Amino acid sequence: MKPSIYITRKLPESVINPLQSEFEVDMWEHGDVPVPRDILLHKAESATALLTMLSDRIDKELLQKSPSLKVVANLAVGYDNIDLEAAKELGVTICNTPDVLTETTADLTFALLMATARRIVEADRYIKEGKWKSWSPLLLSGMDIHHKTIGIVGMGSIGEAVARRAKGFNMNVLYHNRSRKHEAERALGVQYSTFEDLLIQSDFVVVLAPLNAGTKGMFQEEQFTMMKKTGIFINAARGAIVNEEALEKALKRGDIAGAGLDVFEAEPIDADHPLLALDQVVAIPHIGSSSKETRYEMMALCVENIQAVIKGDQPKTEVQ
Repeated sequence: MKPSIYITRKLPESVINPLQSEFEVDMWEHGDVPVPRDILLHKAESATALLTMLSDRIDKELLQKSPSLKVVANLAVGYDNIDLEAAKELGVTICNTPDVLTETTADLTFALLMATARRIVEADRYIKEGKWKSWSPLLLSGMDIHHKTIGIVGMGSIGEAVARRAKGFNMNVLYHNRSRKHEAERALGVQYSTFEDLLIQSDFVVVLAPLNAGTKGMFQEEQFTMMKKTGIFINAARGAIVNEEALEKALKRGDIAGAGLDVFEAEPIDADHPLLALDQVVAIPHIGSSSKETRYEMMALCVENIQAVIKGDQPKTEVQ
């Protein structure tokens, strides 16, 4: 019997063709709708490999019920949806897709910063709703980006890529990370800062940290009150790093001026979420790596990792 692979979203045929010639491939066919938990559990029971999304919970229950499972290839850099400890105990290899999405995610992060600072979404809605009747000196006036201070929380490869973009705008770049990046400091001219000083000094606070025990709930009311009242908060990392109720209160009180959010505590976010009612919030649906070129590269990397593990070879990007 051929090894079987279950894919939890509908992917292009060109991506899965290399797998179909060697393996039994089954795929969830319902577009962007997540595979229901009961179906995922059922499919995983007999699968040799899973190609998963961030929204698929690969927990101890699923792993224990999947005796044939050898590899889970997660279509993302992050893997907080996977119980790594249980996978290790059961001998299941976990792979992700780092590096290929670094520049694309940095592009989106900086675009989100610019859109929030310059009120691009508000302006687009304003003109489309027929509200533009004349020119006036402060019509939809936003905030300059050039020569301002950006504070990057989480100085991994994406953080460094955002720092390079910020330098192109003559920005002063601060960063906070669990370990100092001396090479980045030398190469990029960025400056290490304590978390508190970064919040106090930055005009833009950009979150690019991974979600873990140390970063979960990192931003509460206390952190937002430390920021400048003209400050803008950008989260392109994980929603659970931020207490959304605290962010909402900070925006309504005027503790900070705006927020650009690509991620949320619960995804997909409900249309009636209170943050979406605020004009000073730019919200987008977790599309940090969503360029066609990059998403195809991510899919291809997942396929390569699955092929390698099933054949007994070392995968390209195993999560250690």
